[in-house]
Amino acid sequence: MVSLRDRWREPGCLIVPGVYDALGAVFAEAAGFPALYLSGASISYSRLGQGDIGLYSVDDVLGVLAAITDRVRLPVIADGDTGFGNALNTQRTVRQYERAGAAAIQLEDQVMPKRCGHLQGKQVIPTSEMVGKLKAALDSRDQMLVIARTDAIAVEGVEAALERAERYVEAGADILFVEAPRTKAELGRVAERFATRVPLLANMVEGGSTPMTPVADLAAMGYRLAIFPGGFARAVAFTARAYFASLAEHGTTEPFRDRMLDFQGLAAALGTPELLERGKRYAGEQA
Repeated sequence: MVSLRDRWREPGCLIVPGVYDALGAVFAEAAGFPALYLSGASISYSRLGQGDIGLYSVDDVLGVLAAITDRVRLPVIADGDTGFGNALNTQRTVRQYERAGAAAIQLEDQVMPKRCGHLQGKQVIPTSEMVGKLKAALDSRDQMLVIARTDAIAVEGVEAALERAERYVEAGADILFVEAPRTKAELGRVAERFATRVPLLANMVEGGSTPMTPVADLAAMGYRLAIFPGGFARAVAFTARAYFASLAEHGTTEPFRDRMLDFQGLAAALGTPELLERGKRYAGEQA
């Protein structure tokens, strides 16, 4: 498996899709993406049927993360929210994520319980507290990368967010994530200040605060990673609504069949025949 660090050394900006389970990870890997983003918001959507307002736990993430890293070979960036507590909680979270196979953990400076970076009403902790969390994370990790995210644009403005980001880079963050710039000009300001000093991550959220920007344009600004954390969940939700409406109306799935994989198609996509064949090697002789 090529490491995430090696990936971002390649030219351009990496496209990193968000997933929330091993099934999505299988299809993302098959599509040829270089890495995956395990979205906390999408875990809340899929496991709890709730919005991203800090209701899911570290254990919810760890179970999904372990299933994904067991199934695919791609490096996984895992959403670590606030570290699920103070600096000491953050250290424990870092160790747990690394044991579960994460290539990187994203940590943010919101007050716990946090909320989606593109919702209103966020609050942020003092800069010094976040610096302490980042140092604690870096002290406890082995090889896993640490991504520092600031949500301060919506709370304190762009200048304050840039100053926070400066402190996080000084603390040793491997990757910088300034959440929710509101214009392409603000995306550019972040890149002008940091792109030559630390790998930058941009967050593309359909209908969110940041304008959807082509990855080629992000690369030209200097961004090295572009995550699309909730796109898969929103696509599945759109399809699910149509599927259930069709089944309720027609009493059969036949009108929807051209938008589905059938039994054999899904089995083939998941490698079920190969898995069964491999299992024969361990079946032993039959009496």
